[in-house]
Amino acid sequence: MKNKFQGKVAVITGSSRGIGKAIAIELAKQGVSIVLNGRNKERLKETEAIIQKIHPNVIAFCCDVSETDASNQLIQTAIDRFGKLDFLINNVGVSMRGALAELNPVVFQKVFESNVYGTVNPTIPAIPYLRKTKGSIVFISSLAGIRGLPGLSAYCSSKMALRAIAESIRIEEKKHDIHVGLILVGITEIEHNKETISADGSMKILNARDKSKVQTTEQVALATLKNIKKRTFITTLTGIGKLNKFMQARFPMLVEKIILNNLHKFDEKSK
Repeated sequence: MKNKFQGKVAVITGSSRGIGKAIAIELAKQGVSIVLNGRNKERLKETEAIIQKIHPNVIAFCCDVSETDASNQLIQTAIDRFGKLDFLINNVGVSMRGALAELNPVVFQKVFESNVYGTVNPTIPAIPYLRKTKGSIVFISSLAGIRGLPGLSAYCSSKMALRAIAESIRIEEKKHDIHVGLILVGITEIEHNKETISADGSMKILNARDKSKVQTTEQVALATLKNIKKRTFITTLTGIGKLNKFMQARFPMLVEKIILNNLHKFDEKSK
């Protein structure tokens, strides 16, 4: 069977660790040339070394994609090195914790700079090249983008914004046959020292998650590759995620009641 990924080129934002790193590894296994991205040079180099053992065509570009010029340079680096672009995986993002009444407004600013601007900025310069290859733009989103959740207002709204952006691009670029994918990710394993934004705007380390109750980053990566291969629009992960999506669309007030009756669980997960 022909490998549809062989010889392709991918830019993956936020790929020095976590889901982005797992996606880079799985794409490299399929013969895809990889452009890694992240803000931590040390982690980025470590991931680059791992990918090189799988596929020699990999480069790391350290920058903050919430900055327009940096995103332009990221995409141009991919073109200069590999001559084309087939996949843009918009994975970069950050979460937050805290009830809206307790939030420093800077929390919304930080979340939207990362999750929304950090997605739009590389997407705009990538589109002309993706038109040429009839490539894919994939947004790594979250089940939190289905409805607003307590303690996650900024995060949920940023992920809902990704849905709107993805839907707009699908219509705008239909004539150019660009595939747009939206991956709604559930609770996933996290690497040590992963941070989130506290209500006061400071960063804090997330507690470790019970691995028996979460998806692995590899599972998310494989679902992402399947989305690209089949050129699917929305991929909703986990059985609970699919149930949530179904229920929210048809019985939103019932979903709200269920959430109100389980606020203690949200409080526990917010730690």
